[in-house]
Amino acid sequence: MTVRVMLVSPAMNMALRQPRFDDGASLDHVGLRQARAAAGALPEAGRYLRGPSTRCRETADALGLDAEQAGDLRDLDVGRWHGRTLDDVSTAEPRAVATWLSDPLATPHGGESLSALTARVGGWLDAGSDESGRILAVVEPAVVRAAAVHALGLPLHTFWRLDVPPLTLTTLTGRSGRWNLRCGQPLHPAAASTD
Repeated sequence: MTVRVMLVSPAMNMALRQPRFDDGASLDHVGLRQARAAAGALPEAGRYLRGPSTRCRETADALGLDAEQAGDLRDLDVGRWHGRTLDDVSTAEPRAVATWLSDPLATPHGGESLSALTARVGGWLDAGSDESGRILAVVEPAVVRAAAVHALGLPLHTFWRLDVPPLTLTTLTGRSGRWNLRCGQPLHPAAASTD
């Protein structure tokens, strides 16, 4: 069976602008306005999901989606770095950040490794491929990266080389073990399609 998994990255908030490890901040006024404007640009789906973060919930609401929260689609757990800026952590713990960015198994923050994130998201993706149809989920950029790395069988170190801008659509079409990827479509009326 073929399934289409469409992943929408959430709109901007202050944590992204700073850059800060997610601290539960709401969308800023620009992000909220952009998400509302993109509401009509989404492709149809049979099932709508969202990550549990405030940003994902508010983006899904602004897009007009009645999206079910999916725990397996939660953001990367950065442990004690949660709420801190990248600059602050890099200054206080330069070796820890360097290790984290170079070793997909590292957890210097006491949270989740990139390897564990990719396995969790990959497990969800493979389980969802047992369904036929279309799934649309609003998820954090780390979840989109992990899905792409898993689906394409990429080396884990490529995770950091994938950019996922706010309010973009990444589509995986296929089934477990055989996926095609279309990434980074901006959400505007021309991006909406039924293909």
